[in-house]
Amino acid sequence: MTALSRRAVITGMGVVSPLGSDLDTFWTGLIEGLSPVAEIQGFDASMYPTRIAAEIHDDRFPAVLARSDRVKPGRKTCFATTATRAALRDAGLDSTRWDPSRASVVIAPGFGDFRHDEVFSPAARAMSVDNSFDRGEYLKHTQRFVHSGASKRRDPGQLAIAIAQLHGLDGTVMCVDTACAASAQALQAAVRWIRRDSADIVLAGGADSMISPLGLASFCQLRVLSRRNDDPPRASRPFDADRDGFVLGEGAGMLVVEDYDHAVGRGARIHAEIVGVGSACDAYRATDPHPEGRGAIMAMSRCLEDAQIDPSMIGYVNAHGTSTQANDRIETTAIRSVFGPAARTVAVSSTKSSIGHLTEAAGAVEAIATALSLQRQTIHPTINYAEADPACDLDYVPNSARTARIDYALSNSFGFGGQCTSLLLRKW
Repeated sequence: MTALSRRAVITGMGVVSPLGSDLDTFWTGLIEGLSPVAEIQGFDASMYPTRIAAEIHDDRFPAVLARSDRVKPGRKTCFATTATRAALRDAGLDSTRWDPSRASVVIAPGFGDFRHDEVFSPAARAMSVDNSFDRGEYLKHTQRFVHSGASKRRDPGQLAIAIAQLHGLDGTVMCVDTACAASAQALQAAVRWIRRDSADIVLAGGADSMISPLGLASFCQLRVLSRRNDDPPRASRPFDADRDGFVLGEGAGMLVVEDYDHAVGRGARIHAEIVGVGSACDAYRATDPHPEGRGAIMAMSRCLEDAQIDPSMIGYVNAHGTSTQANDRIETTAIRSVFGPAARTVAVSSTKSSIGHLTEAAGAVEAIATALSLQRQTIHPTINYAEADPACDLDYVPNSARTARIDYALSNSFGFGGQCTSLLLRKW
């Protein structure tokens, strides 16, 4: 087999999500249409216009870092290391000998950990009543409030390095930071490395949490979050006519992407094959998708062309489906454009309806949901769907899971800045 004909398969998956931190619990929550969205507990959000999110309350994640690192890990690092260990265990790589020089890491790490007390306390104490700023006071309080190793936590690239060090992965190490498409693009990079014979194993995915005072304030300023504070479980409602914005979530998804021959050679179980990848940037605005869905159309079309698959062969689309007015309408338009007549029959659902938007981790977690759909021949519902929107006229699998025969499934991830990525998975 030539390098260019090498096939990329998924042999391991690990997830940390607001629904649970193992594959079965995560999947059961999706199938049952559960929603963990509630009032924010991690900090006082009472003064924000949005006071709800899909938080992870389990604080028992192992603080696992490389032996040489004595810095207390940030929240995302705990998510990532937990999901990584689960993915490697699921792939059987925790008990199998393999060449670490042929194992690479590509992760979407989010923006780094900026703790509230580190950012705001020094600045607040340096401000006087007349709004003048005392630099000396700022430096003094910065030394007091900034925690040990803050510069390391704030550097997104450190997460991939920590994962590589922890598991002795000596191949290429890379971070992808393209907003909400980032971890899907990390998976795309993994597929290309496998195809080009640059690696036999790639650990790919993402970890993120924007549920912090600074993160919440930023999204509130953009007016993209749901303000359905009086009904948190039903706030995320993709494609519904009454949707008013997305809900923040947090977590991590890590996948082991492996060369098919290498996987077979070591007797690995295969979850699914990634047969197509496609990306585009619509180059329109920082926070708005192109009104005609240009980037989404190009990403899906390139993905199908890469796989040499006709849209009529696809049984399921795991939509980006954020629950904002513009995204859901434009994604629907793009699916209709790419699928043509097949758009009338393809099933479409949004994982974000249950777990909220995991920002840079969303693409990887939703790829896991897509692989589980293929594996279990079941489509999880888009929950909270109550009123049809004339501009969103596809089959969104409303409110109840559906058994279906699915051979191919598409997973969409679209991010700020017009970043659009689609992955096509095949049932194994």
